[in-house]
Amino acid sequence: MTLLPVLGVPMQGNAVGGLDALLSMVQMPGGVPVGTLAIGSHGAKNAALLAIRILANSRPELRQKLREYHTGMAKQIENEPLL
Repeated sequence: MTLLPVLGVPMQGNAVGGLDALLSMVQMPGGVPVGTLAIGSHGAKNAALLAIRILANSRPELRQKLREYHTGMAKQIENEPLL
């Protein structure tokens, strides 16, 4: 129905923990592409980051904000204590 990229995030919420939603996205027929991410909140965060990466290909201001975000993530990881 659309020529735009479709990003799917299967949601948890039933007895099978979102597996049914995941399977419905990854089993789309040929010609109906859906970029499917992880189940739940981690998938939602990655879907947002993937959408920004797609848009950043033609929007330099988003590309710069994405660089800044990744720099901040790297600094946060560097400051994490080792177990």
